[in-house]
Amino acid sequence: MNAPFDASSALGSQALSQPAPDHQVAVIGLGYIGLPTAALLASYGWSVCGVDVSQRVVDTVNAGGAHIEERDLDKLVHDAITAQTLTASTKVPSASFYMIAVPTPLGADNTPDISYVEAAARAIAPKILPGACVIIESTSPVGTTERVAAIIAEVRPDLVVPRDGSTEEADIALAYCPERVLPGRIVKELVHNDRVIGGVTAACAERAAVLYTSFVKGDCLYTTARVAETVKLVENSFRDVNIAFANELSMIADVIGVDVWDVIRLANRHPRVNILQPGPGVGGHCIAVDPWFLVAGAPDAARLVRTAREVNDQKAVHTETRIRALLEAVPGGKVALLGLAFKPDIDDFRESPALEIGEALAHTHGSRILVVEPFTEDLPACFTGTGAQLVTLDAALRTAEIVVVLVDHTAFKHLSPHDLAGKLVFDTRGMLRR
Repeated sequence: MNAPFDASSALGSQALSQPAPDHQVAVIGLGYIGLPTAALLASYGWSVCGVDVSQRVVDTVNAGGAHIEERDLDKLVHDAITAQTLTASTKVPSASFYMIAVPTPLGADNTPDISYVEAAARAIAPKILPGACVIIESTSPVGTTERVAAIIAEVRPDLVVPRDGSTEEADIALAYCPERVLPGRIVKELVHNDRVIGGVTAACAERAAVLYTSFVKGDCLYTTARVAETVKLVENSFRDVNIAFANELSMIADVIGVDVWDVIRLANRHPRVNILQPGPGVGGHCIAVDPWFLVAGAPDAARLVRTAREVNDQKAVHTETRIRALLEAVPGGKVALLGLAFKPDIDDFRESPALEIGEALAHTHGSRILVVEPFTEDLPACFTGTGAQLVTLDAALRTAEIVVVLVDHTAFKHLSPHDLAGKLVFDTRGMLRR
């Protein structure tokens, strides 16, 4: 465990003059960001309460376990629970800092759904004490922090809530600080990556920085809440646009009959060209979702961002179509789909194109579909009743006439031409060429 941080010395005289809160930090939402952040803060000496609507999640954490697969997280949670710096609850406590880390999914027509953030704001509002700081980490459309401020002001008319441009001294602080971590490296990157802290006012940003500077070794950069919200969306949109170029290039290569991997390898020898690697689509809760938040804020202006999203969604359709052609070429043959996660070596299936493709094929080809996914013990519920099977890699190679690489898990990288001899192979990741 890290050396304890003297949080009380950093809370400010206003907070110290109020009744003592139940905990120094309350993290609302114990998902892929909330739980690692809560456990990490606890390891730095903060008294942390993680709040989640799921009793199962709360019970798992209080027993010293983690309900998600993430490197180093199990030990971090276990040690924090043992040290009694971390606890979990379904009820919101009073706290000096509130961190909102709940989902922000897409709604109908790819519109942002911030209902979970709004619900979190309404849940914490009755518990907020003067001097508290509310931080939103959930990736959100621009203006969400202002919406949270309006909700708190509505529920707590006794509090002066900070407003953009206002010179009135506020009773609480409000800021937006997006996570910017990579699944599989979350714990390490929470500490070492730079953070963008957007305050509703400059004083709000400084207040929120008290929490982050206690554990972040990267730079903490101050700005406004709206700029910070935009930064997060721009980061993932940039990546989506670049991936879209690679994916579109792979579809062009199929049409004109060239090897896309050779094209990219040779083009990247140009000193100012760095084309990414294509895949079966784009998944995960960030890159596959966040660009739509940017589009929603400026639908007429965000033409490239919208097109990139459409290209990456179309790549999954293109991939499924090619697999169906292979199944038709081998009547009655089985296909081994290697991987369901949205990226290698994690158990996260959110927005995964591999999962989308596997589900669609299972519903039409049933028992001909063999799934190999080392990061799950059971097929997701969407496969129920289809006849598709979850099998080991060895069993799949013995049985399948077709092998499709959808995710380049490390567990698949030992495959050799000998292992795949006599089979039709479709490698959507270029894994077998590396």
